[in-house]
Amino acid sequence: MNSPDIRPDWRFITRNPAHFLAFGFGSGLAPTAPGTFGTLAAIPLYYLLTQLFSPAQLAVIIGAALLAGIWICDIAGRNLGVPDYGGIVWDEIAAFWLVLWFTPGKAAWIMGAFIVFRIFDIWKPFPINWFDRHVKNGLGVMLDDVLAAGYTIAILAGVEYWLR
Repeated sequence: MNSPDIRPDWRFITRNPAHFLAFGFGSGLAPTAPGTFGTLAAIPLYYLLTQLFSPAQLAVIIGAALLAGIWICDIAGRNLGVPDYGGIVWDEIAAFWLVLWFTPGKAAWIMGAFIVFRIFDIWKPFPINWFDRHVKNGLGVMLDDVLAAGYTIAILAGVEYWLR
C-alpha cells in the first residue's frame, strides 16, 4: 500500500461527510486493524437501524449504503492519494450489514459471522483476489468486501442448514 498524500486524522474525516463515512465515523482511524474496527462498528449501527426501520426499508438502506460506498470510498481514496487506504472502512461496514441481514440475531451467530467475514476479507480467496487486483477506485474497494460478504453468507447458510 502506498502512503497517503495526507495523514488522515479527525480533522481530515470531519471536514467532508464522505471522509467521515469512509472512515466509519472514526473507527477507521484505529492505529492497527482498522478493517476489524470498522466491522465491529457495523454491528451496533446495524442493530440501531433494525430498531428504526422495517426489514424492507433496511434492505433498501443496505443496498443504498453499498452503492453509495462506491462514491464515498472513491472520494476519500482520491483525497488521500491512496485508492484503497486501510482506514477506509465503509466497505467493511456496508458489506457486514449485508451479512448481518442474513445472520440469525443470536450472539454466537454474529460472532461467527464476524470471524468468517474478517477471514475472507483478509485472505481474499479467488475470485476476490482477482477483483482486488484488477478493479480499482471506489468500485474495487467495495467489490472485494461484497464478495467476502457473499462467501460469508454462503458459509453461514451452510452451517445453518447442517445444524437443522
